[in-house]
Amino acid sequence: MFDIKEVFTGKKRLVGLDIGSNSLKLAEIVSSSRGPVLNRFFQRPLPKGIIVEGNVEDPRALTAHLKELFRNSGCKGRGVVTSLSGNAVIIKKVAFAQMEEPELRDLIRDEAGKYLPFDNMAEVYYDFQILGDNEYNPNQMDVILVAAKKTDINNYLDPLSAAGLAVNILDVDSFALETMYEANYDFEDNEIVVIVNIGASITNINIIKNGMSIFTRDFTLGGNSVTEALQEKYRISFDEAETIKLEGLAGEDQNREELPQAVLDCADPICLEIERSIDYFRSTFGGDYIKHVYLAGGSARISGLTENLSQRLNIETELINPLLKIGFNKKNIDAGKIEDIKTVGAVAIGLGLRKIGDK
Repeated sequence: MFDIKEVFTGKKRLVGLDIGSNSLKLAEIVSSSRGPVLNRFFQRPLPKGIIVEGNVEDPRALTAHLKELFRNSGCKGRGVVTSLSGNAVIIKKVAFAQMEEPELRDLIRDEAGKYLPFDNMAEVYYDFQILGDNEYNPNQMDVILVAAKKTDINNYLDPLSAAGLAVNILDVDSFALETMYEANYDFEDNEIVVIVNIGASITNINIIKNGMSIFTRDFTLGGNSVTEALQEKYRISFDEAETIKLEGLAGEDQNREELPQAVLDCADPICLEIERSIDYFRSTFGGDYIKHVYLAGGSARISGLTENLSQRLNIETELINPLLKIGFNKKNIDAGKIEDIKTVGAVAIGLGLRKIGDK
């Protein structure tokens, strides 16, 4: 969303780079006669404390891990598309009178303070996307505004620059999911779906109508909160709790019969926030029919979560497939790892699909 090419200039092929609290994910997508192909996908774990709730707390450590990620990947390109999430970015839907994009840009520049919670707009990067006509007033159009403080963006981008990377496009996690969805799924007019990306510490919710975002929300709960709750309940290590969370398995000291419900109990705060977000959307946007909920992110694999959410929301819920219509290079990517990539790679693949000049 943010046009920062005047700050960082990259070349040719862009690489999707998803910077999460627990890991870095790199997705290089190339064009072919059969459509886009995932040429490379690499993931590198990040120690705790480097990224906290979307904020860079240890820039030097992040730079070192980025260098190692690209070194191991064999990826020659250094032009990247990356994204913000959580408290670092504000996304707001606003209705404006019908006008052309240049006129709207001037209006937002002059009056952005009316719509965004910043005292000094000179300290803010912002961008917008026109969604289309307002459903209730044909004389108005709906617009998504996206903004972040320049200091927050610079704190995020400086470690990438130090790693020798050139950021051509700075996106938002929720919109990267939209890009990924559009590339893989067919949709009917006025069809509404929800994509929920459950990361380690942040969950992104993106509600899409006609293939375009109409509602987004981030909240600072993710898979780590489930793991930590299981750690406390069973007094076990983080790794043991991770195994229980994702596979519903444990050693002989735990009661196997109670494990599935224990995992869901620990995941209940996340489910509750998802439920509240969808209820808020329904009450605010007229209660339109939601066809599907798609789950993405490493913590979407929490044991029993898909079925639990489907029942709670009364909406068909399934894991998203970011490679539904995208091939992969079997020379560079082990076919045995594709299922894991589908789960954790949705944002990175969405970023990797972006091109310079996209909106």
